[in-house]
Amino acid sequence: MNPNHISIDNWPQILACFALGFCLCWALIGIILRRAEHAAVGQRKEFHHAHKEPIPRLGGVALVSAFVAVALAVGFFTPVPASEASTLLVIVLSSLAMFTLGLWDDLRKLGAKFKLLAQIGIASAVYLCNIRIELFHEPLTGMDWQLGGFGYFATVLWLVSLTNLINLIDGIDGLAGGIGLMLMLLMANLGVTDRLDFCALLAFGVAGALLGFLKYNYPPASIYMGDGGAYFLGFLIGILSIVNSNKGTVAAALIAPAFALALPIVDVSLAILRRGARGLPVFRPDQKHIHHHLLITLGISRERTLLNLYTVSLLCLFLALCVFCLQGRLLPFFTGLLFLVLLVAGHLSGFTRNWFEVGSQLGQSLRLRKETRYALTLDRWFMLEADRRGRIEDLLEDYQFVVRKLGFCRLKLTLPGRPAQVWEAEGFNPQAGMLLQAAHEISDGTVVELSADSRVMPDVLFTLLGDLAAETWYKAAQRCQAFRKTRPASADGPTDKGAAASAAPADALIRQSICT
Repeated sequence: MNPNHISIDNWPQILACFALGFCLCWALIGIILRRAEHAAVGQRKEFHHAHKEPIPRLGGVALVSAFVAVALAVGFFTPVPASEASTLLVIVLSSLAMFTLGLWDDLRKLGAKFKLLAQIGIASAVYLCNIRIELFHEPLTGMDWQLGGFGYFATVLWLVSLTNLINLIDGIDGLAGGIGLMLMLLMANLGVTDRLDFCALLAFGVAGALLGFLKYNYPPASIYMGDGGAYFLGFLIGILSIVNSNKGTVAAALIAPAFALALPIVDVSLAILRRGARGLPVFRPDQKHIHHHLLITLGISRERTLLNLYTVSLLCLFLALCVFCLQGRLLPFFTGLLFLVLLVAGHLSGFTRNWFEVGSQLGQSLRLRKETRYALTLDRWFMLEADRRGRIEDLLEDYQFVVRKLGFCRLKLTLPGRPAQVWEAEGFNPQAGMLLQAAHEISDGTVVELSADSRVMPDVLFTLLGDLAAETWYKAAQRCQAFRKTRPASADGPTDKGAAASAAPADALIRQSICT
């Protein structure tokens, strides 16, 4: 089969879909930003985000609206065979279902298990609607392998993995949108066979929408796509690649997106290993991704960091196009080139040191996991205290208890507009040469400074527990403020000295139960 091409007769359709997606997304984001500014709709501050002010997370609404408009235009104004109309309908409805799940999480935080089960349910529905991976063409020998019942697991794994992959890399302004734009252009090329079909037109339309979105998401971002937009984008890439794989290019149509996403795949894989070694939830965000390394460790600006990542992603995209155009031939050669590109990029950025860090953490994972479980237990207790107290000032003594039980010897907590609160363990010596120190600046202006004796707490454990301790205070403070807004004034807790004194023994019993 010759490399796909686009006939000159197709350009009006392509430009119309691209322009429709671009204009509609651009206009809708302007409306969303004005609405969010007045009503604080969809705005949420995150502990691991560097922005000081909350950023609206409703960019996915504009992306999906443009997608639906393009799908309707394709359905009404282009000839779609009856045999393919049902496939188009499944693509649209399942993508909307995945977007709805993410939007729900943006507006009201959902549990990780619930989201994963819902994603599996949507992917299973797609499989039952006959959009599935059934055949794998092995490019080296030319043999076709029927997957049979394993096709269900392959389909669900592919869709759920891509859905979460885009969401996990959405940690810096413009990254997910830019990589998504590259992938949509790749999907458009995969959808071109002997004619321009609806998959290619949908991809061109979403590519236009993503370009309009990047106008507002490029650093410094004024809007995020949120979980809704990330889920929608990742799922759409996955389902379009499956539909294209049923046109006789099974290996190339599935391998090409994996090549194009090589950088985020490696980054996310390392993140999963790192969090697993530490006993942390897999979907818990951290500041150990490659973009965080470039921003924080190397001190590179957001825009330059983004351009560097775009450059590597474009190289991966070029290799993906080569794999697809050659129908998977010379796959070992291009795989080696891909590995070389990632290795050189990791070495130049100094990120390869993080690869060895993951290996060293796996060796001491047992202790890290025990310490993490203990820290998360203290975190849950502190969240309950935030609900009971209702005032941030009342949490200071309890937070000192948490810090002390984690093994720190000094705490300095600076709240916005208030004098710093300092706690030091008995026998603390600020002149000790073996002292580990770190300051965690939280997005609301709070600074948590922690110190520990390196002879008692290794550096890796100090970094892990320090990050957890700072996040614990941030979440409790946010929860305390939200709880106080909805709590009647008469229910603010003990108002006389006798009531406060009676509450103290109860707190001591709770602390004792945690310690034992």
